[in-house]
Amino acid sequence: MTQAALGLVVNPVAGMGGAVGLHGTDDDSLALARERGAVPVAPARAARAVARLHELAPRLSVVAAGGQMGADHLAGVGWEVRTLPAPVGDSDADDTRSAVAAMVAAGVRLVLFVGGDGTARVVADAAGEVPVLGVPAGVKMHSGVFGTTPEGAAVAAARYLAEPGRFPTRNAEVVDRDAAGDVRLFGTVRVPAVPAGVQHPKGASAGGADDAAALGREVAAESRPGCLYLLGPGTTVAAVNAALGLPASALGVDAVLDGCLLARDASEAELLVLLAQHPRARLVLGVVGGQGFLLGRGNQQLSPAVLRAVGLEHLDVLAVPAKVAALAEPVLHIDIDDADLAAHLVGYRRVRTGRARSTVLRVVA
Repeated sequence: MTQAALGLVVNPVAGMGGAVGLHGTDDDSLALARERGAVPVAPARAARAVARLHELAPRLSVVAAGGQMGADHLAGVGWEVRTLPAPVGDSDADDTRSAVAAMVAAGVRLVLFVGGDGTARVVADAAGEVPVLGVPAGVKMHSGVFGTTPEGAAVAAARYLAEPGRFPTRNAEVVDRDAAGDVRLFGTVRVPAVPAGVQHPKGASAGGADDAAALGREVAAESRPGCLYLLGPGTTVAAVNAALGLPASALGVDAVLDGCLLARDASEAELLVLLAQHPRARLVLGVVGGQGFLLGRGNQQLSPAVLRAVGLEHLDVLAVPAKVAALAEPVLHIDIDDADLAAHLVGYRRVRTGRARSTVLRVVA
């Protein structure tokens, strides 16, 4: 086999907690996710990335982790593949670390991994100076190592591999939530400096507490009797909870009806039950600081089924002026597993920025 250009490793359980109201699959969360009926999402996201990368690079030499950690996702793809031994039973962080170390030893030019921030931490530990790129498949994905979508990651990888002398690499932050739930820096790793397709890291709070409070009071005052309000995660939307005198799930979705909290940190299934009972509904969403993500980062319980039940015309987007100004680019991103729904979400959308104030931003998928 010629020297491999690409290493591929997949965390098969990444992102399973999102739809069931969990915020990752680390430690005991995976067992709880399975108890709640969670299904894997990483295989489908890996398949999307591989399909797009194969279109762009039909002849590629690859070192793939064994089984569901990599090689199983390459069936029918005409690449030259060297397969590493598959783990026995469920894979874990040590299996990922060992696979990446083997890829580095094989001389790969890029490690493409499928997972979330927890996977990124493990990959960064083993990759050393070899560039990495993440296919987003976790729950949070605050790190600056991921593609904007699985296809975005594939495009960035293909461009980097096709023109090795054209694109340099840059340091990117690997961040994750610690045991206390705070986002913090865990290190840096090299990523391809490709101009499009790679997301920026989550930014720190952009301030604007007074604007958020005023906006929260305005949205709360507009609430209609008999209408179910789904309040998404984030500090800006939390101001709506505060104006209603209700606690907020900083990382989850709350359901409110006539000033009463019906569900806190609700799962997709719980939201669908509530929407069946209360078909008049509105969804209130904030924007991930720095990245500009509206859907697909930390709010996977807002599934395509939930979005359709609410109705795309019943969506309020909140972002204080300081957060809009801090966006790496003046667009809002979505990353959802429904191409038809994504097509209806893209375009220009009103964003409420303060009391009686708004702007218009473009939504891209």
